[in-house]
Amino acid sequence: MLNHIAIMGRLTKDPEIRRTQSGTPVASFTLAVERDFKDDSGTRATDFIDCVAWRNTAEFVSKYFSKGRMAIVSGRLQIRTWQDKDGNNRKVAEVVADSVYFGEAKRNDRAEASSNVPTAPSREYESDDDGDFPW
Repeated sequence: MLNHIAIMGRLTKDPEIRRTQSGTPVASFTLAVERDFKDDSGTRATDFIDCVAWRNTAEFVSKYFSKGRMAIVSGRLQIRTWQDKDGNNRKVAEVVADSVYFGEAKRNDRAEASSNVPTAPSREYESDDDGDFPW
């Protein structure tokens, strides 16, 4: 059987990281994912998809991702059920992330990278080319 999902969207808030009783890191976050099609009014609906990452992936997400960043999440869909304090049965669908990737370069990273690129000194060349091609 196959249970694989890949989604791309923007984080709705900073990831929340916590640890289990045994010390395993787990991060929770929500992606706002636009649908591929527009409705009759010309707007795209947005789905808010809960995601959870464990261990190294959780630490990576909490360190490098923040509200508004584009993320690509690859993992599996999981349906969790539980009983709330009033005895009601509850259910939630979430993506358990195997991998999380940057969906775009950070704007200020690109600016810093382009400002740190060494440039060759400006030189003026004299050309003895008369404009005729050698062939």
